Amino acid sequence: MGRRISGRGRREMFVRRADRHDRHGRAGRSSVLRPPLRPLSARADLFSVSVAAAADYLRGAYPHELGDVSFLLASMPVDMQHGDGIDRWSIDRSARTIVIYRVPVQRLTSLHINDDLHRRMAAESCTFQAAAEYLGMDPWDLDLGGHSPY
Repeated sequence: MGRRISGRGRREMFVRRADRHDRHGRAGRSSVLRPPLRPLSARADLFSVSVAAAADYLRGAYPHELGDVSFLLASMPVDMQHGDGIDRWSIDRSARTIVIYRVPVQRLTSLHINDDLHRRMAAESCTFQAAAEYLGMDPWDLDLGGHSPY
């Protein structure tokens, strides 16, 4: 679809309209949909996505043991569970919950390269370690069915 534009002293030309346009001829707008969501760039957003992805993977690898376990996020622990520092996670087997604490993981984990990839790896590592502790296993002994998460 197109239209011809002509005017005084101008040549006649053919203008192609965009396939999607509103009544004013502007492309790429919609009165029904909101603008796209902002990208996940905040540390808390990236942390929660990393923990959720690792938790989903672990639930798939251990469906009987972790299928109904809730992986929760909190900023800081209320009290020190082990007494030898600030906990990165806490476990409540009776409530079937694992709580991962964002601030200690993000601020107290030593990263040799401080970028999004290594911050994500730190969040995933704590999630795997917490799940291993919940299962009573060493994190290196987690048998993920021969499948790598990467």
